Amino acid sequence: MLIVGGTEMLAMVMLVPYDGSPLAKAALRRAAEFAEYTGKPVLALSVIPDEPGFAIDRGWIDADEPFDVEVIADRLATEVHEIAPEANVRHEIPEDVSSMASVTMDVVRTIRSVAAEVDAAIVFIGSENAGRVSTPVSSVGAPVSEDPQYDVHIVRHVHH
Repeated sequence: MLIVGGTEMLAMVMLVPYDGSPLAKAALRRAAEFAEYTGKPVLALSVIPDEPGFAIDRGWIDADEPFDVEVIADRLATEVHEIAPEANVRHEIPEDVSSMASVTMDVVRTIRSVAAEVDAAIVFIGSENAGRVSTPVSSVGAPVSEDPQYDVHIVRHVHH
């Protein structure tokens, strides 16, 4: 918490849903650049459903590798710190994953819940985050961007 002129102000967080995709990496780089200018902390959030098929589809584990949320979380955290050393890292496991069809909505619900909890100022979304999509704003991007509680920065291109 920051005290400015006797008034308490929350150091609002820049939240980056991070799944290791090229666009998630680009979104994390963008958030880290904003952090340099604003002084706001960056939180990279990896949502890891308890669903081995989801993890294999994302390339988090190989098909013959055992499913272990902590191992996946550690791998993603290592990637985050290689891209944005100052970023904070958090992982969540969505509750009540009932089928592959509902996994994306469980991920969205988890991202929105964490965004509210940490008082996110901006959510940086790579358009492929947590969903295999071909359009820039769909899957997680569209429903996460509908929440009026925070601004959304959508990263549509991977810049090198």
